[in-house]
Amino acid sequence: MTERPDTGVARAVWDALDRVTDPEILRPITELGMVREVTVDSAGRADVSILLTIAGCPAARRIEADVRAATEAAPGVTEAAIAVGVMSPAERRSFIERVRGDRGDRPQQFGPESLTRVIAVTSGKGGVGKSSLTTGLAVALAQRGLTVGLIDADVFGFSIPGLLGLSRDGRTEQPTRVGEMILPPVAHGVKVISIGMFLGDADPRSTAVSWRGPMLHRTIEQFLRDVWFGDLDVLLLDLPPGTGDIAISIGQLLPQAEVLVVTTPQEAAADVAVRSALVARQTGQHVIGVVENMAGLAQPDGSVLDLFGSGGGALVAERLSDAEHGIVPLLGSVPLSPTFREGGDAGAPTVLTDSTDPAAAEVIRIAGMLAQGGRGLARRSLGISVR
Repeated sequence: MTERPDTGVARAVWDALDRVTDPEILRPITELGMVREVTVDSAGRADVSILLTIAGCPAARRIEADVRAATEAAPGVTEAAIAVGVMSPAERRSFIERVRGDRGDRPQQFGPESLTRVIAVTSGKGGVGKSSLTTGLAVALAQRGLTVGLIDADVFGFSIPGLLGLSRDGRTEQPTRVGEMILPPVAHGVKVISIGMFLGDADPRSTAVSWRGPMLHRTIEQFLRDVWFGDLDVLLLDLPPGTGDIAISIGQLLPQAEVLVVTTPQEAAADVAVRSALVARQTGQHVIGVVENMAGLAQPDGSVLDLFGSGGGALVAERLSDAEHGIVPLLGSVPLSPTFREGGDAGAPTVLTDSTDPAAAEVIRIAGMLAQGGRGLARRSLGISVR
């Protein structure tokens, strides 16, 4: 790999390539060792040689296009030629070391000492719009400038890839594997992993996953250990409904996680939502709030039709508040919205396409409240000692 020159057009090309980021790792390709050589002749023709991690890298076309555009825009360049190669095993090991830094040997990235805020989104029953809400919150948080990861932990009912536009026409975008490291796809600024990405060529619309407890636990453990999210501000987990194996595994693997409870206004849904929160508390997790989804549907005459009743969210928040755990707030009430549903079906979250939609506006507001929590050092070891 050639050294970066101090001056001249070649230096300008290198500087331009500093602004090209790997779409999966979100770091400059120059920093990751993906630029092998840059030469510029007297006529201003720039020859740039770049290295991909593996043959058939899903991001190959985008990286090559971005490198070409950056090179052609560099001062003094009259023509650009881009050569694309593949890393050798030694170069690939060096790449992994650069990505992981000194954290590569940790069993999982988001242990108690991590500064990443982990929020598990749970519900007592299915069909309350939990996955759509989780997706909207993730995208809205990313839009606020936070680095966001999303784990689709609903192994049986995975839907996150479709909601984020990563699953189309029976095919789901797959993560890139570099050795034992898995790089998650990025959609709308969110790094995403789901069991639906590991089904090979099977159509996710007609494929069922039927696993028992140990396999489910190992799946979640692998997501946390082998999938490299990098330095996240927030990691969201879309949990399956109820109080089954995965909820217990998340409690064991991420005891410091915060829990966001989703319910509908219906009293029957509120009853089971409380149970899911109580299971989270039994593993030491902290319930940070309740979101009521599928609230009233606005009518053309200005009235509101309460299809699923009213008051369920406030009821859950009240039942979870006590002297020991403090007040659990009702963070918001998301109204029913055909536009919000259509955005999910199309893989284009409405929080991006129409922020004036009532449901999208409420999700954006709730994301703003969650973002205020931020990351902190409270109760965390600094890894230093006083002599």
